[in-house]
Amino acid sequence: MVNSKDLFYNIAKKDAISTANAGRIMLNTFFLKTNKLTLLLILASFCLYGVFAYDLARTDHTNLISIYIVLFGLFLKIVNNNKDNFTLLVGIAIISRLVFLLAIPNLSQDFYRFIWDGRMILQGFNPYLHTPANFIALGEYPISQAQQLVVGMQELNASHYSNYPPINQLLFIVANLFSSSNILGSVIGLRLIIIAADIGTLYFGAKLLKRLGLKPHKIFWYILNPFIIIELTGNLHFEGVMLFFLILSLYLLHKNKWQWAAVVFALSISTKLVPLLFLPLFVKWFRLKEDHTKIDFKKLISFYLIIGTATLLLFAPFFSMTFINNYSKTVGLWFGNFEFNASLYYLAREVGYLITGYNQIAIIGKILPVIIFTSIWCLALFRKNQVFSTLVKSMLIAFTIYLLLSTTVHPWYIASILLLSVFTNYKYAIVWSFIAIISYLAYANADNTENLWIIGAEYLVVYAIIIFELFTKGRRLEIK
Repeated sequence: MVNSKDLFYNIAKKDAISTANAGRIMLNTFFLKTNKLTLLLILASFCLYGVFAYDLARTDHTNLISIYIVLFGLFLKIVNNNKDNFTLLVGIAIISRLVFLLAIPNLSQDFYRFIWDGRMILQGFNPYLHTPANFIALGEYPISQAQQLVVGMQELNASHYSNYPPINQLLFIVANLFSSSNILGSVIGLRLIIIAADIGTLYFGAKLLKRLGLKPHKIFWYILNPFIIIELTGNLHFEGVMLFFLILSLYLLHKNKWQWAAVVFALSISTKLVPLLFLPLFVKWFRLKEDHTKIDFKKLISFYLIIGTATLLLFAPFFSMTFINNYSKTVGLWFGNFEFNASLYYLAREVGYLITGYNQIAIIGKILPVIIFTSIWCLALFRKNQVFSTLVKSMLIAFTIYLLLSTTVHPWYIASILLLSVFTNYKYAIVWSFIAIISYLAYANADNTENLWIIGAEYLVVYAIIIFELFTKGRRLEIK
């Protein structure tokens, strides 16, 4: 006699297997018929990221530009075709970054300095008080692989004191904790930190978009952009960490948790100094409850005091008069000595050559920050920054002005305006993130000299799209 319990179990088991098989057949049919093109695009993207990560030199300009153009086209198609499949886009974003996990950066040598600073602190040295070149000149090797790291970072970087703020230094330490004698191990540590920051930006960026009544998939115009994946995850630039803290701070500010927003904003400043530019823009944000036309100076001053105090506390472990002197000089070099991929500065430089016969960077480099400072205060005083959407647009415009007037614009600097643009209707940052790759053509020759015709072509496109969006109906178009 058949046990009724066993009979029921067998029937249920067969039904479960049949259901699973049916589900599997439906799933396979769905991917084969509906998403076949999408899967091909995704696989092609992963393969090209692999080639970019493991089989490309920055001097190979033909392959560099070609692969980047194809990756950008794939990115646009994937995001446009899968706006409603948030989970799929998240998976693509994570896997695209993991493709780079074991790769040594091929477009930048900055990571060698990151590893140096982290290992120096672990050995008890203050990275703001010693230059790598000094140790090597004296025949001293204070950390593992010192000679290899100095050769990797090259003479320009090795001859200056560190200019990376304390949160950056903390992350350099973390990356070296489990790999203090292996460069690839330290690279993996740095990369995992940056990937984690990008995931955080994805999470809080999508939540902030929802709060603003915008479509959350817009965050993928930043997260899945090949420019971001290559420059941050691939080349290990910590703009990604700085921007995570910035977006988290804005999210907290929008939720009226302004005290915590101030603390997180200080973390952003202490990763990269860039957010200092945005401080004046908060002047109109805090309003009296009883009269929204008046500024709540008590909250405003408290907000600034929290940011200032937290930032000073983070710098405190490294503090000394020598530190202040070294750090200020190193930061000042970016406006007074270095020049790369600039726009208006190059025009001013040519005028200086015509008038005086030599490079006037020492003078121009002092005038440009004054113009930037004045422009940002005009944005702070004459725009309605008490409205969150206007505040974000002001931040976008402020940093755009900074980039257009800077003497040095490395491609990864554009990451900031690219993320801020996601919360607006402006698209010029996406265009800039595409065209900026041609700045790497400076490395196509032995002297690493820029071709000003190429730089001119880059900024002709950038200025054209900015003018179109700011001064024509283009500003009413939406990134969908």
